[in-house]
Amino acid sequence: MNFPKELKYTKNDEWIRIAGDEGTIGITDYAQDQLSDIVFVEYLVDIGDSVDKDDTFATVESVKAAADVYMPVAGEIVAVNEDLPDAPEQVNSDPYGEAWMIKIKVSDSSQLDDLLDAGGIENLERDH
Repeated sequence: MNFPKELKYTKNDEWIRIAGDEGTIGITDYAQDQLSDIVFVEYLVDIGDSVDKDDTFATVESVKAAADVYMPVAGEIVAVNEDLPDAPEQVNSDPYGEAWMIKIKVSDSSQLDDLLDAGGIENLERDH
């Protein structure tokens, strides 16, 4: 499994890439692999919404299962990947690139300290 070192991760397999006070969020390579062929992505938030850490912001469905996607930190939604619902297979092919889901303005950067680094998520997934 691929876990880029510049990202932070949740125990629920979401990732966040921080640039200044903005974060780009998606699901991990491990999560997409476990779900298998992603066939549907639905957002439960819109640009301008304020969301709390652990809030559900999207649902992904595969041929095997459906899964909620949770906020790794609190913030305000500043962008939604509008292309993803029309091309959900990108979650399988490029989970850390084209398949980003939302971008937020982080409201409490101290919450980033609670997230896992690449080594932490690798250890967690190895134990599954």
